Amino acid sequence: MRVAVAGGSGVVGRLVVAELARGGHDPVVVARSAGVDLLTGAGLEGALTGCTAVVDVSNVATTSARRSRAFFASATRRLLDAAADARVEHVLLLSIVGVDEVDLGYYQGKRLQEQLVRRSPLPWTVLRATQFLEFPGQVLDRSSGPVALVPRMRSQPVAAREVAAHLVSLLAQPPAGDAVAIAGPEQHEVVDLARELLEARGSHRRVVPVRLPGAVGRGLAGGMLLPAAST
Repeated sequence: MRVAVAGGSGVVGRLVVAELARGGHDPVVVARSAGVDLLTGAGLEGALTGCTAVVDVSNVATTSARRSRAFFASATRRLLDAAADARVEHVLLLSIVGVDEVDLGYYQGKRLQEQLVRRSPLPWTVLRATQFLEFPGQVLDRSSGPVALVPRMRSQPVAAREVAAHLVSLLAQPPAGDAVAIAGPEQHEVVDLARELLEARGSHRRVVPVRLPGAVGRGLAGGMLLPAAST
């Protein structure tokens, strides 16, 4: 099966591409590094030619609601239009557990992305996942110095590799609409995971827990990103 992977050069996208190749499929990377621009549509028609399915794991690094909504509105519409023209049979979108419950700026864009996929005439599946096991490391690596500011939040983390494998397994099934969410087996405080990671690295950086203000902070700290809370 020829499968286009939107965001195929990113953290999860690279894993999805590798998983598809291991399964004997023909993955097509849809990313600017591969000459395809979701925002302008450049190269998109050619990339999707002959594709049976599209896996959308595209991403934008922002906490701004305006930037997030603008990116996902433009990128998703262009991707869906190109997929329709290519007669794609299945659009599979990766989203986030709790995206309806916590009003982070980034999540506003993801909610819009989900809405666009659900309203599309194309057959679709939306898979929501909890934060990745890699998330605490990403938080730590965003800053340097002796102090690491880490948000207070409860999480049930899952390995990005497991999410990638599950996405590929869903391609072997008919489009499912809203799929059962995927999550790790245990709940943790992200602050504790960050401290454990620094210890494993032999780092002496100090973790300072930070609670975000308002309803967003209450939601993160109160477990609204856990699968049980979002059902």
